[in-house]
Amino acid sequence: MGRYQRRKTKDAKQSQVLENRFEEQIRKVPDDELLHHTKGQLEEIRRLLGDSNDLVIRDFSWGHRREWRAHLVFLDGLVKSETIDEQILAPLMLGTVELPPLEPFEPDQAPEIALRHLLPRADAQVVLSRRELVRGVLSGSTALLFEGASRGLLLNTQGWEKRSVQPPVSESVVRGPREGFTETLRVNTALIRRRIKDPDLRIVNMKIGTRTATDVSMIYIDGLADRKVVQEMENRLKSIRTDSILESGYIEQFIEDSHWSPFPMMQNTERSDKAVANLLEGKLVLLVDGSPFALIAPVVFAQLYQSPEDYYERFLIATLLRLIRALSMTMALLLPSFYIAFTSFHPEMIPSKLVIAMAAGRATVPFPSVVEALAMEISIEILREASVRLPGPIGPTIGIVGALIVGEAAVRAGIVSPIMVIVVALTTIGSFAAPSYNAAIALRMLRFPVMLLAAAFGLYGIMLFFIFIVVHLCSLKSFGVPYLAPLTPSNLLQMGDSMIRIPLYNMRKKPNLFAENDELERTNPTSAEDIEPYEPSETTPDDRKSGDQ
Repeated sequence: MGRYQRRKTKDAKQSQVLENRFEEQIRKVPDDELLHHTKGQLEEIRRLLGDSNDLVIRDFSWGHRREWRAHLVFLDGLVKSETIDEQILAPLMLGTVELPPLEPFEPDQAPEIALRHLLPRADAQVVLSRRELVRGVLSGSTALLFEGASRGLLLNTQGWEKRSVQPPVSESVVRGPREGFTETLRVNTALIRRRIKDPDLRIVNMKIGTRTATDVSMIYIDGLADRKVVQEMENRLKSIRTDSILESGYIEQFIEDSHWSPFPMMQNTERSDKAVANLLEGKLVLLVDGSPFALIAPVVFAQLYQSPEDYYERFLIATLLRLIRALSMTMALLLPSFYIAFTSFHPEMIPSKLVIAMAAGRATVPFPSVVEALAMEISIEILREASVRLPGPIGPTIGIVGALIVGEAAVRAGIVSPIMVIVVALTTIGSFAAPSYNAAIALRMLRFPVMLLAAAFGLYGIMLFFIFIVVHLCSLKSFGVPYLAPLTPSNLLQMGDSMIRIPLYNMRKKPNLFAENDELERTNPTSAEDIEPYEPSETTPDDRKSGDQ
């Protein structure tokens, strides 16, 4: 946190200038009471919204005798017209609900009378200022204004097209839930609420971005999450000064601790079950409206290479899978470098038969091993990027066919050796084993400098690089949590869920790096005596049926 605070203090003057400019933009929308004169009030709203073609202003008479005037203001495309017709216009215009005998009331009392007797809405909100009214209309609500009243109503009628809940695309598992986040914030919060039926679950909403006013939700479990981390997260979110937030990646770049590190300081996920699991460990989850990716903080290095499937399988299978991922990521980072170091500096460390085979393959190659490796790695990265940008059915085909054709043609032309093609293929496959995309990107970035160090110093260069990376990782913190925990500072109890995974019934404590209360609320029976016997209810099915009726 100290590094983040120093950076914030250093840029205080620039932030103050930006803040003043944004405040001037906000003040363009007046914050006084609504005009009593309806015509001037509507004209002011029309001017503030730019008289757009999708702005709809509907004038109508309301009440049982249709003796009062009112106006609806909404943006076409953001609202559900059926909701407006059935739950707003019908009760007010058609008089489907007859008003009880009322004393003559002032026009300023019309919003309360409509709410109390006519509108079947549970989410109506009384607004006093034009700024609040305009913000609500821009968010998909419908404004209801009454003739002569200084207050209006905001009714939630959001009804734009949205994507349904679908399986996650970037985090597929063999065993586990198939529900992924969508671009709609309330759908995402409902997915979390449905899994955590805990009254201590807290969802703190805020708007970020002076022009987009993007809804951002900070989610945590009160009593589990560290209060200092919650306060720090809230302060960082409130300190963001920008005009637009279009994706959760914007938030991540604004509030992360170290901008220059290739390793991610926050974890992103499409999976609702993964977000819930991290909440139960005492972490925080950020959801951004318009983004299907949730942000998780704090983050440690070990969790970037863990999959939700590790907890759905038995601990022996999960441990094996984690060891395979560790081996794959080591290959993805160091295998080309070892090839360069052995062929250029340390051929005596290779078995003689393998040296002869490698020499025969490199007999016609005109380039040194480092140029050969760099050329192949850059070609693979270009093919990978091209396969991602092409349409779905074409992309994977182009990637596979392109790699086969380029590799085979390069070997036949004598530009690269066959062993180099094998090394690059294993490196690429190893990078695909990382469950987290941004963690795999870090390995892909670091692969090139370690190759250059191996070409310059051999195995000594690889060792220097390894020492530098370890020192760098030891210096990182995510919201005050050491990045290499529980390895350093060492915690033997929590190492059972890092590289290996101990049985779930032995995990009696939550990770105290994140949670205030580390005791698990569940009890884990280890013998038959610990299991309480089942006691059937005294009521019969017939009694329950009669009680329900």
